Amino acid sequence: MRVDDEREALIRQISETQRGLGRLLAHDRSPLFDSNLTMRQLKVVILLSCAGSASGQDLAGNLGVGLGTVTGIVDRLVAQGLVTRHEDPHDRRVRRVQLTDAGRALVEDINDAGLRNYRRIMERLDIDSLRSLADITTKIAAIAADLPLPRQDTSAAH
Repeated sequence: MRVDDEREALIRQISETQRGLGRLLAHDRSPLFDSNLTMRQLKVVILLSCAGSASGQDLAGNLGVGLGTVTGIVDRLVAQGLVTRHEDPHDRRVRRVQLTDAGRALVEDINDAGLRNYRRIMERLDIDSLRSLADITTKIAAIAADLPLPRQDTSAAH
C-alpha cells in the first residue's frame, strides 16, 4: 500500500471512529439538550465564549447573516439572561455583546459534560496509552494552532 493510500485509509478510520464515539456519547444527557437555544443562538454564545465580546457587525460576519438577524438573535439571548449589550469603550457608536455569568455557566456546563464523558473513557486506559494519547493530542493542537484561519464569506451579511 502506498503511503498516500495508507494515510487516507487511516484518516478515514480515525474519522469514522470519532463519529462513532460521538454517537455513543450523545446518549448521555448534555445541558445543551436542556437549553432552549436555536443553532444560531448557540453559535453566538460559543463565539462570545471564545472572543469575550463582539459587535453586531462581528457576529453578523461570523454567522453569515445580516445585522437585523443578529439583532433578533441577541434580543432573544438578552431575554434569556445569557448575554448583555454595552457601549464599546473605544467607539460609543458601537454596541458590544458579551456573555453574562449565566451564559458563561451554560458554556462551562456544556463543556464539562463532554469532558466528564471523555474522562470516563480515559480512566480505563493504561498509562502507556494515556502517554501516547497525550503526545498525539499535543501534536494535533500544535498543528491546529498553526493552521491559517478559514476566510469568512460575509457576502450573505450584505
